[in-house]
Amino acid sequence: MQLIIISGLSGSGKSIALNVLEDSGHYCVDNLPAQLLSRVVEFLRDGGYRRVGVSVDVRSGSDLSNLPAYLEELRARGVATHVLFLDAKTETLVKRFSETRRRHPLADEGRTLPESIRQERELLEEVVGLGHHIDTSDLSPNQLRNWVKDLLQLGDSGLVLLFQSFGFKNGIPLDADFVFDVRCLPNPHYDPQLRPQTGMDSAVIAYLEADPNVGRMETDIRMMVENWLPCFVRDNRNYLTVAIGCTGGRHRSVYLAEKLAAHFRAGSAVLVRHRELAA
Repeated sequence: MQLIIISGLSGSGKSIALNVLEDSGHYCVDNLPAQLLSRVVEFLRDGGYRRVGVSVDVRSGSDLSNLPAYLEELRARGVATHVLFLDAKTETLVKRFSETRRRHPLADEGRTLPESIRQERELLEEVVGLGHHIDTSDLSPNQLRNWVKDLLQLGDSGLVLLFQSFGFKNGIPLDADFVFDVRCLPNPHYDPQLRPQTGMDSAVIAYLEADPNVGRMETDIRMMVENWLPCFVRDNRNYLTVAIGCTGGRHRSVYLAEKLAAHFRAGSAVLVRHRELAA
């Protein structure tokens, strides 16, 4: 049996992720109290269900802190369990709640919306590190659907390497395990002919590969990941996100993310995403 747990902050896109699971053939349960997880999973397994998606979040109350123990119990009973934790910047969550005019589940008369979000982060501290951490701050609903679909397609194939390019001007991704700053490299943005292109275009690639420091940077990042990847595998990690940032996230970081992804595909399951190029 495959069990996907969706958790995270209110307004981060949990309903979208759960809908993706349902569309892919999973039997889904929303807002399940954490203490009922084991009983519901056993009931569904006895009923012949083999792919199940469950949303567990702060609405479980104080029992949420026991979720790690519940997951260990399920894994010991042969249930293949994966966790997706959805997050977003506070200002993004405030904007989403303002646009939808929905009430935060922790809101009361004496607590503002930012204060409710801050309390929710504190209550979810035990859950953040249980699985793959996805920052949805800059993702449209369709982009989030595609990210979840890609992660699910890889199933139980072992640790998945995600190389993500980004622009520092828009902030560091919250889901990054490693962050590499490549702003010291020559910037194609200052060439008028290269500016509208990206790190996947041949002219930009030729420009960057002409500088030996770009190759040195790629080698250093590759060696860093190669040296420490076995430790993450031994730690039973399902996903490892390597974020590579330049100023705008369109040239240098894109080139290096593609270059590194091509290298690691020979021996690992690899995804590549370019945050600032997403349509």
